[in-house]
Amino acid sequence: MMRNSLAQTDLNCLLHPQTDPAALAVQGPLILKSGDGVFVSDTSGRRYLEGMSSLWCASLGFNEPRLARAAADQISCLGTYHTFNRRSNPAVIELAERLLALSPMPDGKAIFANSGSEAVDTMIKLAWLYHSGRGAPERRKIISRRRAYHGSTVLGATLSGLPSMRGAFAWPDAGVIFAETPHFYTCAEPGESEEAFADRLVAEIAALIAAEGPDSIAAMIAEPVMGAGGVIIPPAGYFPKLAELLRVNGILLLSDEVICGFGRTGEWFGCQTFGFNPDMMSVAKALSSGYQPIGATLLTAEIYDVVSAEASRLGVLGHGFTYAGHPVTSAVALETLKIYEEMDLLTQVRAQAPVYLEHIKALAEHPLVGDVRAVGLIGAVELVADRATRRPFAVEAGIGARLVTLALDQGLIVRNLGDTIAICPPLIISTAELDLLFTRLRQALDALARETAASQVEEPV
Repeated sequence: MMRNSLAQTDLNCLLHPQTDPAALAVQGPLILKSGDGVFVSDTSGRRYLEGMSSLWCASLGFNEPRLARAAADQISCLGTYHTFNRRSNPAVIELAERLLALSPMPDGKAIFANSGSEAVDTMIKLAWLYHSGRGAPERRKIISRRRAYHGSTVLGATLSGLPSMRGAFAWPDAGVIFAETPHFYTCAEPGESEEAFADRLVAEIAALIAAEGPDSIAAMIAEPVMGAGGVIIPPAGYFPKLAELLRVNGILLLSDEVICGFGRTGEWFGCQTFGFNPDMMSVAKALSSGYQPIGATLLTAEIYDVVSAEASRLGVLGHGFTYAGHPVTSAVALETLKIYEEMDLLTQVRAQAPVYLEHIKALAEHPLVGDVRAVGLIGAVELVADRATRRPFAVEAGIGARLVTLALDQGLIVRNLGDTIAICPPLIISTAELDLLFTRLRQALDALARETAASQVEEPV
């Protein structure tokens, strides 16, 4: 009775993000009430292996007791405060120090937010402030990429290259220009090597910069691995060449590390995995293992010097969020980083990455799979109707969404990005649990193959 009551109350009261309201009305919500390591359980007691770390973030699983204690201890001491007007607190100070020490900009600065979206907004605002401080306030345009995802604020949606995100939400005439998606499987030309593909993409961006005028462009924002756009891994050599192009044109490179940060790709940050040094970074999600809402923008000392001088000239840094640097969220994030270091997170990820890669490569021969890709412990399986021609399924068939439902039947949570299935398990996952994850995913794929085969059988005359 309680379960039905909760589900109906959900339908009566909640507007769910990133959800089709009509489908929700038919299927109802999946209500999760508890977690244990890499598993979560719903209100009926059914247990699922969580193959998406909630939303790319629960690196430590779903019931880490040290994070619960960190929150409780901080609430009992100083439950809330802000960082405006010179105010600070011990937790946020220590968090900033430890976060910068892990980053590729240890002598830089950190400014906190409540989410990845806000951290991205902060990067863009600081990029504009930076160019204004250098006497170039006309540098306002931002280069993004098709299929990029940079958040759900108005600015984040405008920067995103996904139709579902932009829709009615993108700001018109916002000065955002889009480069091609670095997706080798779908965008490379026949016979083109990865290196040649990377060269072509960077040449196209160079042409875009020339057409727009480099003196009008403030920055380019990029995810090291494009998450919500389909777990798209860049071709070899792409980022170093791109970084050099932007540098010679005076355009800042902003790395959106919201998904890639904190060991997901096998290094602390995705920019380190792919060999480039950004001017600013946005982080969130795994910063607190998703246990508290927190984000941050990191900027190099060179950027900070200009931003600081310009803010002082104006009299104040006219930016901030009430809960940015909140002592409780900071305490939980700080404890998260301590756990990562104590468990030697990078060694653990690097040890499990070959196991993960072997499993995902084994799915490449499945009749419904066109492409598989992975780096560290993030990857994807791309479903196609015809492997030989790479012909996709019709959008209206909803093949990716159907696979997610079949995976739930097997006790596995994954996420479809169209017909691409994302797999991003908690970083604490064991070898046995990886085996179980991919066993259940294959069972779901096999069930989907049987369904699609049956649907193609002609009715007898």
